[in-house]
Amino acid sequence: MGADPVAAMNGDRPIGVAIVDDHPVVVDGVRAWLATEPRLTVLATGDDPDEVLRAAPEADVVLLDLRLHGRMALGKLAELSAAGRRVVVYSEHTDPETMLAALDAGAAAFLAKHEGREHCVATVLAAATDRPYVPPALAGAMVGDPRPDRPILSDKEREALLLWFQSMSKASVARRMRISEHTVKQYVDRARIKYTRAGRPAATKAALLARAIEDGLIRPEEIGIYRSQARYDRPTP
Repeated sequence: MGADPVAAMNGDRPIGVAIVDDHPVVVDGVRAWLATEPRLTVLATGDDPDEVLRAAPEADVVLLDLRLHGRMALGKLAELSAAGRRVVVYSEHTDPETMLAALDAGAAAFLAKHEGREHCVATVLAAATDRPYVPPALAGAMVGDPRPDRPILSDKEREALLLWFQSMSKASVARRMRISEHTVKQYVDRARIKYTRAGRPAATKAALLARAIEDGLIRPEEIGIYRSQARYDRPTP
């Protein structure tokens, strides 16, 4: 859904963003933040996701307030994600349950409203090309949550997950580990199966990353490379 984000990240065109929020002051603030990054352009704003996306069907990233008109928008989030939209949830509700519910519903990332311009811009840039980014609120909510249903991953499974979270594709992980892409996929799928069996499914990359951080299998700083590189990185084949 949307135009080609790889072309955008290569500098051929700006990354298009649609902002959905029912507070005009928030919309104006976020628009101003995103305007500081020349590779981002706001295509449409409003308080109704359907209307906003009718106005900007080519948007690469949707920045979505999780609570619209007094109601949680998890259902709409799941609908947009299922339709192939890259959705960054932008919310004041930062309890771990809400964050993980949003990621389970398909959000590409979760950004707290109290987090500043730097994290907002970096999160949108990362989401445009399916890169993980963990802002401080999400990291703080996920780290150190002791769970009896934590799955046990092998060293290779953990390595594959970590490199996948740091990489653009499973193919690049395969090259780094000197194994086949099929084997990388097997490692990732195994991790997902283990979480499903533990009663904590993680269907999306963002949700799987959150589970791994929750359980201490991945540390936020291990993928923090994108905080410093999001502004300069270009996709690799």
